[in-house]
Amino acid sequence: MSQQTTITVTGMTCGHCVSAVTDELTAIDGVHEVDVDLVAGGDSPVTITSDGPLDALAVEAAVDEAGYAVAPR
Repeated sequence: MSQQTTITVTGMTCGHCVSAVTDELTAIDGVHEVDVDLVAGGDSPVTITSDGPLDALAVEAAVDEAGYAVAPR
């Protein structure tokens, strides 16, 4: 059964940013879809569809690897 997790990523400004974050998140085991609602220069909601619960640290590390940060909840 698929599970959706929504996070907020700060600092993205363009399609290249979206691609970088999407590539890093889809590299996490079990992730099969990433949908980014880009808010250029602001906080962008990102919905991750996966096979099960995601490790929050793995998600944060993937976003960090792309050069951005997950906004605190």
